Amino acid sequence: MREGIHPKYHEVDARCACGATWKTKSTKPELHLEICANCHPFFTGKYKLIDTQGRVDRFRKKYAGNAAAKK
Repeated sequence: MREGIHPKYHEVDARCACGATWKTKSTKPELHLEICANCHPFFTGKYKLIDTQGRVDRFRKKYAGNAAAKK
Protein backbone atom coordinates (compact mmCIF):
# COMPACT_ATOMS: atom_id res chain seq x y z
CA MET A 1 0.00 0.00 0.00
CA ARG A 2 1.20 3.48 -0.74
CA GLU A 3 1.95 5.75 2.16
CA GLY A 4 -0.04 8.92 2.83
CA ILE A 5 -3.09 8.27 0.60
CA HIS A 6 -5.28 6.30 3.02
CA PRO A 7 -7.51 7.95 5.65
CA LYS A 8 -6.89 7.33 9.33
CA TYR A 9 -8.97 4.51 10.80
CA HIS A 10 -10.29 5.23 14.31
CA GLU A 11 -11.97 3.08 16.94
CA VAL A 12 -15.07 5.12 17.87
CA ASP A 13 -18.20 4.94 20.00
CA ALA A 14 -21.27 5.08 17.77
CA ARG A 15 -24.15 6.85 19.53
CA CYS A 16 -27.82 6.73 18.60
CA ALA A 17 -30.43 9.33 19.49
CA CYS A 18 -32.16 6.70 21.68
CA GLY A 19 -29.05 6.47 23.87
CA ALA A 20 -27.61 3.18 22.62
CA THR A 21 -23.83 3.08 22.16
CA TRP A 22 -21.44 0.52 20.73
CA LYS A 23 -17.82 0.36 19.61
CA THR A 24 -16.96 0.24 15.93
CA LYS A 25 -14.26 1.47 13.56
CA SER A 26 -14.62 4.36 11.16
CA THR A 27 -12.68 6.93 9.20
CA LYS A 28 -14.66 9.62 11.04
CA PRO A 29 -13.65 10.47 14.61
CA GLU A 30 -17.29 10.47 15.90
CA LEU A 31 -20.51 8.74 14.81
CA HIS A 32 -23.92 10.11 15.82
CA LEU A 33 -26.94 8.27 14.42
CA GLU A 34 -30.61 9.23 14.40
CA ILE A 35 -31.91 5.66 14.45
CA CYS A 36 -30.44 2.22 15.11
CA ALA A 37 -31.60 -1.40 15.30
CA ASN A 38 -32.58 -0.92 18.97
CA CYS A 39 -35.10 1.83 18.23
CA HIS A 40 -36.08 1.28 14.57
CA PRO A 41 -39.80 0.39 14.33
CA PHE A 42 -39.19 -2.46 11.89
CA PHE A 43 -36.80 -4.27 14.23
CA THR A 44 -38.68 -3.53 17.47
CA GLY A 45 -42.05 -4.77 16.16
CA LYS A 46 -43.71 -1.41 16.74
CA TYR A 47 -44.10 -0.76 13.02
CA LYS A 48 -47.24 1.17 12.19
CA LEU A 49 -48.64 1.70 8.74
CA ILE A 50 -49.07 5.42 8.17
CA ASP A 51 -52.00 6.08 5.87
CA THR A 52 -52.53 9.75 5.15
CA GLN A 53 -55.11 9.39 2.37
CA GLY A 54 -57.24 6.52 3.68
CA ARG A 55 -56.10 4.03 1.05
CA VAL A 56 -55.67 1.15 3.48
CA ASP A 57 -59.16 1.67 4.95
CA ARG A 58 -60.71 1.80 1.47
CA PHE A 59 -58.89 -1.41 0.51
CA ARG A 60 -60.07 -3.21 3.65
CA LYS A 61 -63.66 -2.07 3.15
CA LYS A 62 -63.62 -3.08 -0.51
CA TYR A 63 -62.23 -6.57 0.03
CA ALA A 64 -63.55 -7.38 3.52
CA GLY A 65 -66.57 -9.27 2.15
CA ASN A 66 -64.57 -11.14 -0.52
CA ALA A 67 -62.36 -12.98 1.99
CA ALA A 68 -65.40 -14.24 3.92
CA ALA A 69 -67.22 -15.26 0.72
CA LYS A 70 -64.30 -17.39 -0.53
CA LYS A 71 -64.20 -19.46 2.67
